[in-house]
Amino acid sequence: MQPRTSLFRARRFAVVSLLTLPLLLAGCTNAGSRAAEPSPKAAALSHVHGISVDPESSRILLATHDGLYDATGDPAVKISDSTIDLMGFTDTAEPNVFYASGHPGPGSSLPNPVGLIRSDDAGKTWESISRAGESDFHALTVSGHTIVAFDGQLRTSTNGKTWATSTATFVPAVLAGSPASTVVLATTEKGVQRSTDSGTTWQTVPESPIIQYVAMERSSGTAPTDAVGIAPDGSVFISPDNGLTWSKAGQITGQVEAVTANESDTGELTIWAATTTGVQVSTDGGMTFRPATT
Repeated sequence: MQPRTSLFRARRFAVVSLLTLPLLLAGCTNAGSRAAEPSPKAAALSHVHGISVDPESSRILLATHDGLYDATGDPAVKISDSTIDLMGFTDTAEPNVFYASGHPGPGSSLPNPVGLIRSDDAGKTWESISRAGESDFHALTVSGHTIVAFDGQLRTSTNGKTWATSTATFVPAVLAGSPASTVVLATTEKGVQRSTDSGTTWQTVPESPIIQYVAMERSSGTAPTDAVGIAPDGSVFISPDNGLTWSKAGQITGQVEAVTANESDTGELTIWAATTTGVQVSTDGGMTFRPATT
């Protein structure tokens, strides 16, 4: 068994060697433009760094090494006009508004690293907001009215342009927050860290499981209460109190790369996990998972 430290380091900091996977031709074009380049099957997207599922439409977005994709259907459809390696990615309280970070690819004029970038058109185009050429935020979330990000230092910003540096010394694999709450969760090799003031101060969650991926539920404008965490071995944990206590639910197969969760119309927790074999969904609180796209 690999030590937990190496598992976490492999997720966020090591260079990953990826196999070349077959591409499936997409049978559509954009009006007035050249034919769209071949789109990969959802299971073949190259190294997913983030996932977002719209609570209203259930549209599945994957932030990947090759840009942003709509993976609601199969094959996935590339959204971005240019290619950006989206190392960090988060949705916001505003529909179709996202923040991201990472490295420019073919067709992008952004500097390397791109710093904090923002899209107001659901990921089609991106503009630089701050720290261009300085920061590659590998972990990124929105908490209340604050952006919380990690680029080797834990930083917070209320406007995306000026940043405060936290005194926290832990290295987060994932940051998870909600625009409707000031609670932020961070996964580390020694357990979950928790902030109740949008990342300004942090406390260790006593007796928390060692989880690698974490998400706070999104609901219709109300503050979330549930959180979901996935351990390096695929064990799924649920927290009913914003990360203070955790209980084991089920098990997910495959190598997980990102997770998100929404509250359904009936109040149930629905979980989506991007894995190396495709997006999986659970509609029973993490007890069982099935493919989200066919």
